Formats: sequence, C-alpha cells, structure tokens
Amino acid sequence: MMMNMNIRKDWQESVKILLGIVALMWLIELISSLFGQPFNRFGIRPRSISGLSGIIFAPILHGSITHLASNTIPFLVLGFFVMLKGLPQYIKTTAIIWLIGGLGTWLFGGPNTVHLGASIIIFGYLGYLLASAYFERSLSTLLVAIVVGVLYGTMIFGVLPITKGVSWQGHLFGLLGGVLSAQLGSKNKEVY
Repeated sequence: MMMNMNIRKDWQESVKILLGIVALMWLIELISSLFGQPFNRFGIRPRSISGLSGIIFAPILHGSITHLASNTIPFLVLGFFVMLKGLPQYIKTTAIIWLIGGLGTWLFGGPNTVHLGASIIIFGYLGYLLASAYFERSLSTLLVAIVVGVLYGTMIFGVLPITKGVSWQGHLFGLLGGVLSAQLGSKNKEVY
C-alpha cells in the first residue's frame, strides 16, 4: 500500500512540475503577445554571438499563441513519460537536450533566422524515450517506446527540411540530444 502511495505522489509531483513549466511558457507568451513579441529577439540566431543567449531562452519562447498551443500537449505527454524515470533523470535529460538542441541549432541553423519554441525539447524527449528502449532493453522502456511511437511517431518527419519556417535544425538536434541522454543514462552501456 505504501508503494502505491509513493508512486501516486511521484506522479502528482511530476504533473505539478510539468504544469508549472507550461504555465511559465504561457505567461511569457501572453505577455510577449500583448507587446508585439519583443521576447522573440532572445531566440537562437545562428552563428551570431548575441544569438548564443537564445540557447538558454529559445525553448521557453514561442512565435505565437498558436505555436505554443501546438507544443503544449506533446510537451506534457512526452515530458510525463520522461518524468517516470525520476526527477533527477528528467533534469539531466532536459539539460542535455536543451544544450545539444540549442548548440546544434546555433551552429547549423539558416542564416538570418531566429529559432524558438519548446519543440527542441519535445523532439529531444521523443528521441530519449525511443532510444531508451534500445539502450536499456527493458520491458518498461519498450512499452513506453511503443506508446510514444503510436502517439507521436510521425513527428520524426519534423527533422527533415520540408516545411518552410519550421526549425528542422532544432528538431533534429533536440532529437539527437535525447538519444545521447538515453545512451548516457542507460544502465546497459553495451550496444548489441
């Protein structure tokens, strides 16, 4: 009985943390929208020294309320699955994705572009959850990967440069950051 209460408490804490992050993103976007999107200048501007700060700010900034709305549910769902590994792993995974996704976008993004949005993190969570099944080879990670694949597997096409105005670089490097985090966090360091 005590174990069930701890699991429920962990899930509740996970949901509170994720909802808090989303609430912060919504607050920032609502304020930004009211004043003509002034925060967007803090996005990632590739190969620009001043654009380096975007690595820190870009994932919590969005181009519009519609942009944030489209990122909210995948962030919550995929973030929740990552949280199942525990808060320390969630923080480590998110930090790796944030850094790799941001740096990759800064290095390889198109000239004179600004990249922002939580999709860097979302694609990272997708990569992490799918790659965890490969690196850990456990039933639980396989089941999560199957569920995530069914729900969000088609997102993988977002890493291709097929939609104008979409940061495929952010998606690609976020995904790669998630895969790297899965490998680093795996208890099974051997790859077959």
